[in-house]
Amino acid sequence: MLELVEDLTDEQMVGPLLPTVNPLIWEIGHISWFQELFVLRRACGHDPILPFGDAIYDSGAIPHDTRWWLNLPSREETVRYVKTVADRVADAVTGPESNDVVRHFARYSVHHHDTHSEALTYTRQTLGLPLPTLPGLTDADAAFEPSDTSWRGDVQFSGGCFLLGGLMSDPFVYDNEKWAHPVEVPAFAMAKAAVTQAEFAQFVDDGGYRTLGLWSDGGTWRAETGATHPAYWRAGDDGWQRRHFDSWVDLEPDLPVSHVCWWEADAFCRWAGRRLPTEAEWEFAAAAGKQPRPQYPWGDNLPEPSHAATDWRSNGPVHVGACAEGDSPDGCRQLIGNVWEWTASDFVGYPNFERDAYDENSEQFFGQRKVLRGGAWATRGRYVRSTMRNYFTPERRDVLAGFRTCAA
Repeated sequence: MLELVEDLTDEQMVGPLLPTVNPLIWEIGHISWFQELFVLRRACGHDPILPFGDAIYDSGAIPHDTRWWLNLPSREETVRYVKTVADRVADAVTGPESNDVVRHFARYSVHHHDTHSEALTYTRQTLGLPLPTLPGLTDADAAFEPSDTSWRGDVQFSGGCFLLGGLMSDPFVYDNEKWAHPVEVPAFAMAKAAVTQAEFAQFVDDGGYRTLGLWSDGGTWRAETGATHPAYWRAGDDGWQRRHFDSWVDLEPDLPVSHVCWWEADAFCRWAGRRLPTEAEWEFAAAAGKQPRPQYPWGDNLPEPSHAATDWRSNGPVHVGACAEGDSPDGCRQLIGNVWEWTASDFVGYPNFERDAYDENSEQFFGQRKVLRGGAWATRGRYVRSTMRNYFTPERRDVLAGFRTCAA
């Protein structure tokens, strides 16, 4: 976490007030406060490390815009707090009094850390800051090139009755994955790969942003934002370019389109005569419709570079045909990693939803957001899995999100 911000100035650690980001100095403190709260204080019964921590780091109680005006600890004090919490949690987990409750909330807080580490990454993209230097990466020199052309085209699925969601036997699930329940999935055809930048550029060049009939909200989002292309694109002398953190590069045709919102993905599908998959279709494809199912399309082993672009190894999105060893049993590529994938589904509770101890995780967002699946290049492989549901409001363009399509 600290490596993601250690090169930034104190001024950059605060940054401008924007609705989609947090002050970075506040965010790293919040991450450790969350871990302290659930592991050290609630599971272990320790006293607070910072007596005023709840007053400055509780995201459920502190309005977003207020976070820029709080009297926060200095950068040095914040770093010291982060390290103190990490050391004490490690001691609690490995100590003689550790138990299942302590270990569960330690894992819960680590995945909360994973969520925010990805947010720190795309905040740097939002603010046009340089790509972070992460010297501790494993497989940082991995190559992500396609070995064949089998990633083109669709996979045909016969459908059937399928258990959607997390199982009680799974090592870890969030409350919004609880619990697996039967759904009937009709036959469908899904693209083997995510939509590429070249494909999306055709939509842009064909006037997709100007054609109101393609926009399911009647063009309200497009009109309000004035958008005429993806957020980090610009017209260059020789065609489209995209901004990758603080650098402009010529559009790479076979990389997945990224940083597009749900409205943009949905409009592209209508232009292409396709549609977004439902989350049930997406999960059916990832699990080949089978039970019991592994954590990932290829099995239960954590993602390696041959399986997926995750864990910052690629420093950005990769060719949509790479990572063939991570294919689903039916041949869908990169269902895990590279870019999160928008689905057609609203984020709602499953029929047997069971709230977690952190009751602000999901329920307050039901009915207000769209579901994304699969993770991105800056997502930790230990965090994402085939049943995991991410969720954002449909106008968000800052997240590492793209999409794949289904035959209409």
